[in-house]
Amino acid sequence: MKKGVGTRVGKIVVAVLLAVGCLVFLLPFYTSLAMSLKTPEELATTAAWSWPRNSTFNNYREVLTNPNVNFLRLFWNTVVIASLATAGVILSSSLVAYAFAKMRFLGRDRLFVVLLSTMMLPAIVTMIPTYYLFKELRWINTILPLTVPAFFGGGAFNIFLLRQFFMGIPKELDEAAKIEGAGHWTIYSRILMPLSGSALATVGIFCFIYNWRDFMGPLIYLNEPEKQTLELGLATYNSLRAEQWHLLMAGSVLVTLPLIVIFLFGQRYFVKGMALTGLK
Repeated sequence: MKKGVGTRVGKIVVAVLLAVGCLVFLLPFYTSLAMSLKTPEELATTAAWSWPRNSTFNNYREVLTNPNVNFLRLFWNTVVIASLATAGVILSSSLVAYAFAKMRFLGRDRLFVVLLSTMMLPAIVTMIPTYYLFKELRWINTILPLTVPAFFGGGAFNIFLLRQFFMGIPKELDEAAKIEGAGHWTIYSRILMPLSGSALATVGIFCFIYNWRDFMGPLIYLNEPEKQTLELGLATYNSLRAEQWHLLMAGSVLVTLPLIVIFLFGQRYFVKGMALTGLK
């Protein structure tokens, strides 16, 4: 009886802690949303986190119709870059992960250790050599530096994540396919990929969010305003509308809202992929 009471108390404590943590993480977005719906007068006379008495969408209208920052154009640029980069990462990282998980070759484990060690290399170390390389290729002021590298490896973390998932798939499936005469490409495309939807969705969500919120890459490689992304547009809008917090918060909500929608639709696959990746 006491054990059952203790279990219920433990569950209540965990639920309360999770609820508090959820509120803490949601508070910044709630504050941004509340400020974006206020008039300048109300914002100056009320607390930032209080809900507006008379909500207005004029702030969003003003942000979207600003002639100096074309948010619709920036939105399209961001969608194109994030989508291409995500597709490249999913394709290339899954291929590399398959090789490390299912193929045997000399030095495989040592090469995988070298791959993981690149995660400890700061991006600032390779920034200048990478910029010089893209400059020689005449890719500056194009989306190529932000998309093409995604098709060549996909990143050590994504490879590690998918490799762990692939190693959890029974070897009997591979062996049965090889007996039937299937090659590595058939096993990869027709057996492993259909079984790896949750893991691929996890990698895709991570990659899309990273590229959507990427500020340094577009800042370095994109010079013309019509080719820039939402993060750069928001920074430009910040410089034009300094201290007009109702407009800046409206822009921030517009930039963040697509990510929230994507996560809500993909959270089932995301949670499942993270749970299964660690199981062998």
